Amino acid sequence: MSSSISCNATDLIPLLSGGGNATAVEAAASFICGRFDLISGKFTDAAYAIDNTYLLFSAYLVFAMQLGFAMLCAGSVRAKNTMNIMLTNVIDAAAGGLFYYLFGFAFAYGAPSNGFIGKHFFGMNDFPAPTFDYPFFLYQWTFAIAAAGITSGSIAERTQFVAYLIYSSFLTGLVYPIVSHWFWSSDGWASPARSENLLFQSGVIDFAGSGVVHMVGGIAGLWGALIEGPRIGRFEHRGKPAQLRGHSATLVVLGTFLLWFGWYGFNPGSFATIYKSYGETPGSSFYGQWSAVGRTAVTTTLAGCSAALTTLFGKRLIDGYWNVTDVCNGLLGGFAAITSGCSVVEPWAAVICGFVAAWVLMGFNKLADKLKFDDPLEAAQLHGGCGAWGIIFTGLFADKTYVSEIYGGEPDRPFGLFMGGGGRLLAAHVVQIVVISAWVSVTMGTLFFGLHKMNLLRIPSEDEVAGMDPTSHGGLAYMYTEDEIKNGIMVRNNDGESDIGRGV
Repeated sequence: MSSSISCNATDLIPLLSGGGNATAVEAAASFICGRFDLISGKFTDAAYAIDNTYLLFSAYLVFAMQLGFAMLCAGSVRAKNTMNIMLTNVIDAAAGGLFYYLFGFAFAYGAPSNGFIGKHFFGMNDFPAPTFDYPFFLYQWTFAIAAAGITSGSIAERTQFVAYLIYSSFLTGLVYPIVSHWFWSSDGWASPARSENLLFQSGVIDFAGSGVVHMVGGIAGLWGALIEGPRIGRFEHRGKPAQLRGHSATLVVLGTFLLWFGWYGFNPGSFATIYKSYGETPGSSFYGQWSAVGRTAVTTTLAGCSAALTTLFGKRLIDGYWNVTDVCNGLLGGFAAITSGCSVVEPWAAVICGFVAAWVLMGFNKLADKLKFDDPLEAAQLHGGCGAWGIIFTGLFADKTYVSEIYGGEPDRPFGLFMGGGGRLLAAHVVQIVVISAWVSVTMGTLFFGLHKMNLLRIPSEDEVAGMDPTSHGGLAYMYTEDEIKNGIMVRNNDGESDIGRGV
């Protein structure tokens, strides 16, 4: 709570005396103040309970996004690789949970620390603390595994399972936590919550993680896909791209709606608290952090809607058809972009964010085809490209009032360039893009290259052609009858090998 009820018996005695017995008056004053102190304590307890319950349920929403990732990934790959991609999503959560518990949370939020890395709370030692309770850990874990889930989409359909285990543990235990420390911990060198020495007198406003989560996952996936190379058959002999479509648009749409639902925990939940008034006197204003939470949900929604419609008509103009999977990816691109500035921009600005994000995604997809870059879920383009645009967008459109309410500080704190706030916030955000790109490239690029050199990254070509489910996971995800196989579920590829579910 922003203030508390206080009572002092010494102040009450003159008001109650009226010539009465001094001892009785003092006892009455002490009793009344004791009641006030009790009530004040109850209000404080209620505030903690409300805020922690809000954060806990936000964590549940973000965790539900794992189901969305699983459905989206399953629908976007061919049927013969469904079990593999589903298992990687389960492993992201399980391995990520253990390694974030042991190391990740400490590296991210182990204050007091230096600006680069945290150094307390390993294995949740000395937990809970005055600054952190268990819901906060759970919430931050869901973000860590979201970053790992992004990467798995980029390297789908051709990656050894042991490589998934290694990269997921490394990403959630070290790479992602250090980035989150830089921008979200109160000790981080680029955090807007620092008490002094703010980067460009501003710090980086990456509210829910366009950079910290989406760029980290997207750039990691970029390096994994680059080092592995494209899937067999993705590019013809002359270099012309060939579509290896996922087997279920139904699962893609289901996954998209689940992710949309979870994003209401991802973005609004990043406030961590809701029981806070922005009015000068508590109880005198209907406007508070609960209003900012609602506005954040609105900006998130509008950015996604704008991106979806822009993709719908943009792809119609470019390719000549209405494609539901393209629209779903465009929608998610809008969400990834608005995640940085969702709390500090006006709803009309969110529409602009989504509109540009859609074209960023379509542009990067065209560039990927020209460069023969193969990402089955467009994860590097979507999360990396749209995430970077979202960081720039916040530096341009962050509103002065909202920045002051949420981040506090001096009245002249930098805000969006297009909103009259100068270029300091934008400069800080350019630095964020550069350092995240460099850090993830050095760490994850090196890891994927090492796995490649040890022959632990890509599966053999014969296994890739046959499918990872029958060769690595003991069978197919779906049961096929002989009639279905005869009618085309099992087809022959150009090499004459069995290719179950290819192109279905």
